[in-house]
Amino acid sequence: MSVLVVHESHFGNSRAVAEAVGAGITDGVGADGGVVVVDVTEAPDALPDDLDLLVVGGPTHAFSMSRAATRHDALSQGAEPGHEARGIREWLAAVAPSGVRPDVATFDTRVTKVRRLPGSAARAAGRSVAKHHLGTLVDSASFFVEDSPGPLAPGELDRARAWGRRLATRRE
Repeated sequence: MSVLVVHESHFGNSRAVAEAVGAGITDGVGADGGVVVVDVTEAPDALPDDLDLLVVGGPTHAFSMSRAATRHDALSQGAEPGHEARGIREWLAAVAPSGVRPDVATFDTRVTKVRRLPGSAARAAGRSVAKHHLGTLVDSASFFVEDSPGPLAPGELDRARAWGRRLATRRE
């Protein structure tokens, strides 16, 4: 099983979730599963032709995927530099689809105090996947942080790993 997990992370929370999801997928398909977890700034310009599962995730900013302005705001709040020009929004719009349509799962991170936030980076990423014909959306999930810079809420990494296992085993 060939899996690509692409994440955008400003404070390290979405990165930690992506790594936990990747570990869960590896748990589900065995040690020889081809799971690659990569920051969006290092993500390929084209999806591999043998890709079975694409997982895309990042923080919810202003009810959706981040934009240049919201990434700039995060940077002014102490976020790690490097995503000013390219987040998952821009990558999804620019990446070339593969010859096959992989299954796609999306996730976001959001602050605990607004669990019922009306917008979601995961839902917006799913719409972008459909718009750009990148694959078939099979699932979306939200993971919670205590505040914008973190930390992740208790149990979220375990929940992310379990979600990764479910994504892997649903293909069997």
